[in-house]
Amino acid sequence: MGAKNRIMELLNRQGTTRYRFWKDTGLSRATAYRLCDDPTYIPTGDVIEKVCRAYGWQPGDFIIYEPDE
Repeated sequence: MGAKNRIMELLNRQGTTRYRFWKDTGLSRATAYRLCDDPTYIPTGDVIEKVCRAYGWQPGDFIIYEPDE
């Protein structure tokens, strides 16, 4: 699979909705929802910074690498 984002997994653990993620991060609605709905979507540096600031996460907390089988 390669790199993937775990944002929805982390939000679910916190009991946070994708709507709340959108509002908390200040991202465009399309970008916020794509991050939640598409684990293969890897965000740009600006998006990563907004997510880190909003949730206190490090990029390695929500972007992981899974090698192909």
